[in-house]
Amino acid sequence: MISEKIKVRVTQTGQTMDVVVLNKRASQIEVVIGEGVHSVRCELMPTRNGLAYSGSVMGREIVYERSREQVQSDIDRVNPREFTRRR
Repeated sequence: MISEKIKVRVTQTGQTMDVVVLNKRASQIEVVIGEGVHSVRCELMPTRNGLAYSGSVMGREIVYERSREQVQSDIDRVNPREFTRRR
């Protein structure tokens, strides 16, 4: 099984890191940061303007810099048989 990874940015330091995606929908993206017993789950929610997703892990804000439309097109490309869009 191949896990999907996305690149997120830590807003405080500007550092980018790869995180593993557990669940990806246009309304929310669930990711795991770290490995093993030190892993932490995080929910990334769309920002007000819909141009990015943001969430908080252990007091630090992380941002996935893709819009809702871009994420939905990624989902549609991976699973073309899924014609219904839920928003």
